[in-house]
Amino acid sequence: AVVSTQSTGDEVLECKVLDEDKVLECMTPIMVKGGNVVDYHGSDFFDEDWFDIIFCLRTDTAVLAARLEERQYSEIKIKNNLESEIFQILLEEARESYEPDIVHELQSDSIADQDSNLNRIQCWMKNWLTDNSG
Repeated sequence: AVVSTQSTGDEVLECKVLDEDKVLECMTPIMVKGGNVVDYHGSDFFDEDWFDIIFCLRTDTAVLAARLEERQYSEIKIKNNLESEIFQILLEEARESYEPDIVHELQSDSIADQDSNLNRIQCWMKNWLTDNSG
C-alpha cells in the first residue's frame, strides 16, 4: 500500500512538506532490519539507532547558487538554501542529533568530488556488509 507522507505544501518555498510522523511510521519496519541507505535533506527527526554513519554533503555557495538557478528555483528558495549552507544548518543538525563521530562532512562541488564521495561511501558500505554478514 502506498501511503502519502506529504501533509501540506509550502507556497513560499514552492515545495511539499512532509508529515514526519507518517514518514517514521512507514520507515520504522524497514529501518529496524538494518542495512538501509537514506537520502534526505535533514536528520533530526529520525531515530538515532537507525544509522551507523551519516554523510553530510556540502558545497560552495557559488556552486550551489548556480545549481539552483539551473533548476529554476525561486529567489526565496535559493536564498533559503544558501543561508542553510552558509550557516551549516544540516551539518550542525546531524552533529547535534547523533554521535559526532558518525557524522562525516563531504565536499561536493565538482564531478570529481562526487566520484570521490561515491567511492568513499561504497567502500564504507562494503566494509559494513562484511562486518555485519552472518
